[in-house]
Amino acid sequence: MSKAIPDPPKTEPEQPAREGSLFTVNPHIHTEALLSNASEDLLAISALAADLADEINGSRRSIALAINRMANGVHLLVERALDHLDDPEMAAIFAKQQNRSLDAST
Repeated sequence: MSKAIPDPPKTEPEQPAREGSLFTVNPHIHTEALLSNASEDLLAISALAADLADEINGSRRSIALAINRMANGVHLLVERALDHLDDPEMAAIFAKQQNRSLDAST
């Protein structure tokens, strides 16, 4: 007698090997958009760390405040990079880099 439904496999199917990292950034996204997103993320990290620092004491509070300060410092760097995008000379450099990365991905 034959079965209409086959038995399930006895072992789990082998997963294909992953190449690269878990997250990737689309090479077609403009530098300004990348920096803007980084700026927003840094503000969020800073706010989370400041909120956490208000809830804890001791050395853990110092760590949360240090994270807050580092995020604020890096946020300033990203904002300066965004300001450079408005400079025609820097905009040309970024555009050249963007074109190189687009050419490399094709």
